Parts: sequence; structure tokens; C-alpha cells
Amino acid sequence: MHSPAPYRSTRSHRTTASTDTDSPTADSPTTALPPTPAQSGTLRRRAFVAAGVILAVLALTGSAFSLAGGAGAGLPTGSGMQLNAPIVGAAAAPNGSGYWLVGADGGVFSFGQVAFYGSTGALHLNAPIVGIASTPDGRGYWEVASDGGVFAFGDASFYGSTGGIHLNKPIVGIAPTPDGKGYWLVGADGGVFAFGDASFYGSAINLTPTSAIVGIAATPDGRGYWEAAANGAVFTFGDAPYDGGASSAQPVVGISALGTGYRLVAADGGIFDLGGAPFLGSTGGQHLNKPMIGISASDGGYITVASDGGVFTYGDSGFYGSLAGSSVYSQPSLALDVGADGVTDFQRQAWFRVNMCEEGGLWNVDGPVYSGGLGFSHANWATFNTFGYPADAADASAEQQIRVAVAFAVRYWGNPNAAPDQHGCSGGY
Repeated sequence: MHSPAPYRSTRSHRTTASTDTDSPTADSPTTALPPTPAQSGTLRRRAFVAAGVILAVLALTGSAFSLAGGAGAGLPTGSGMQLNAPIVGAAAAPNGSGYWLVGADGGVFSFGQVAFYGSTGALHLNAPIVGIASTPDGRGYWEVASDGGVFAFGDASFYGSTGGIHLNKPIVGIAPTPDGKGYWLVGADGGVFAFGDASFYGSAINLTPTSAIVGIAATPDGRGYWEAAANGAVFTFGDAPYDGGASSAQPVVGISALGTGYRLVAADGGIFDLGGAPFLGSTGGQHLNKPMIGISASDGGYITVASDGGVFTYGDSGFYGSLAGSSVYSQPSLALDVGADGVTDFQRQAWFRVNMCEEGGLWNVDGPVYSGGLGFSHANWATFNTFGYPADAADASAEQQIRVAVAFAVRYWGNPNAAPDQHGCSGGY
């Protein structure tokens, strides 16, 4: 498992100027449109929720709704709502008039003046959703899953995916081309996959062996892109200029572009503005209920979002509500036989399969980069071992190693019950 480690650094800004997410509730669902047929992955079509759904139903399903807010209207929150899955991504409308949040199950929540165009929230997915991106005109969006399955809604077109091929590492992000006629997918190992009119300019594979890539952003002309790693390193390709990385005590979780500059956001909400992208505020130094998971830029501002759906807006990006105050549904059957370290039977069985694939049943393997029975990197063990377990994974019990793996899964897959699909082993995680 890869983790943050020092690489390149530059100045950081920690001046706080965030928008309060605890606003009065109001819901005004718009008509839910069906998804486009051009999608990848194995799907089981089910009914979508239409207009007029009351908040009680919203709390039960947690997928496919529009929460409109604006001048003269109360702003919705997630207070009292129960989501099927944590929020894993956000996409701001280019003109700052609203934004979409997406959960790991693919449920989409729209705020402000943007429309709801469909979601995968009511479908069976092969892999969890990890990101969302808006089309250039804000009239559609793409969802991407960790296996690279791409789902197109509204005026977003489907140009291909990696949903049907074996990946060395999961997909972690998507970036559209400026004209919306293509997109790039990026994996945690830095691998880049280009579709439509997106061209391949290189990738960060083997450039950051101890820290996972967390996102990708395109240059204004679409002739290059940046990749960002959890340790704050930035890798440039094509005509993307290099203007430094982030030096942060917290892992970097996302990147967005503005002209020839870019911004990085850390898990505590700290913003690093580079290459002329103006600093407009952050939550660095503030207490957050849940860690930040992403950033999305509009023409004159940006938004950051936490895993509970809390939204913070800056610059010309208006605040239209959030899912702050919501909770995530936990399936009772997965919580049976909880061990002393909080590991469930379901999680234990999933990671024992990883152990058999990685280390053939051994749990005390110790190497120069990876250790333990799950192939943890030493750096990643140090990052996610917040439980007071031994300093080396090889010295920890199987139960303790699995508990740390669950923490890793929450951060990188947005799901405590996620584990690598063992169709062949590809080294540590």
C-alpha cells in the first residue's frame, strides 16, 4: 500500500475562509432522467426516483436527487439523512452556479442551479464509484469507478473505459478534455488511459513508488495534464508546466486546474495554489467532522468536499447547501462477529484472501519496502496505523493488520468493506 512521503514542496496557504455548511434544510427535487445507454460495466437496471420525492424517501435511498437552493430559498443539509455510501467526489458547474456530489454507490446529489441527469445509485456496480466530472457546459457529467468503468449522463458522451480489463491498481480520477469530447482516467499507480479526443502524453508509473496518485487535471488546451500524489508530488506531461508540489502534514487528496496553474487540497482542507492559481481560502487549521476527499474548480472559484458531504466554497463558487450532518448506512450483516480490534467477519475474510494471494498465508513477512501479510509499504503502515499497533506491520497480528487495511480502504475506496480484487497479485498496496 502506497503512502505519503516527502517529494517536492512549495509554499502553502492556511488562511481560513470557508463557507458554513450548517444551513437550514430545504429540498426541491427535479425530474430524474435515465442514464445514457453508453456505459461500461455489468449493470442491473432498476427504477430511478422521479420528481416529488419527499425527504423521508431521500433519507432511505441516498441516491439520485436534486437539492435546489438559491436566492430566497433555504439551503439544504444532510441533517437526519442516511446515505448508502460515503461521498467520494464533487464536480462544480463551470459558471459556479451549483455542484454535484457523488457517493461510492454512484448516487448523485445536485445543488444550486445544476440539474440532476441520472446516476448509478440504483444499479449494481462491479466496483465503487471514485469520482465525477462535469461537461464544459455543465449540462452533464461522468462518473468513474475504481475499475475504470465510465458512466455518462446528460450531454456527456461515453468514449470508452477500462471496465473490462485487468488493472494493476485502481482508477482514482477522471479529467475531461476542454471540449468534452474525451477524457483521461488515472490509476493509483499513475497509469493514464486516454479516450475520445484525449491524447496520451505520458504517465507517472514508477515515478512515485511509495505514494499513490490521487488525481489528474487537464491543461486549458487539452494538450497536457498534471498528476498529483498523496505525498504532494506533482508530475507534468505534455504542455503542463511544473510549478511545485505541496509540503503538507496531511495527505493530498485532489488536484484541480486553473489556466496554466493548479491547486492541491489536503485531507485537512489545506489548499496549495501553484502556478498563478489564486488562493481564495481553505479549512486548513480548522476542525472538520470528516476528512476532505476532493476539490473542483469553477471559472472564478473552487469547492472542496468532505466524505460526509460537507461543502466549502470559495471565490465566485456559490454555496447552495451540502450533505453535512448525514450518516452512512452500515449493513448489519457485515457487522456480525466483530473482533476485539473492530474487524468484522466480512472484512476479515476479504483480507485473508488478499493475504493468501500476497504472502501465501504468512503474516510476519518483512522487507525493505513492504511488510506484513498484506503487502503494506512501511510508509503507508505509518500513515494508517493510528491505533497504537506495532511500528512494523510484520510485528502486528493479522487482526491488527486487517484493521489498518480497513482504514486504508475507507480513504482510497470510500468503503470500509472494500478489498483488492485478487485476480492475480501485483505487489503491495
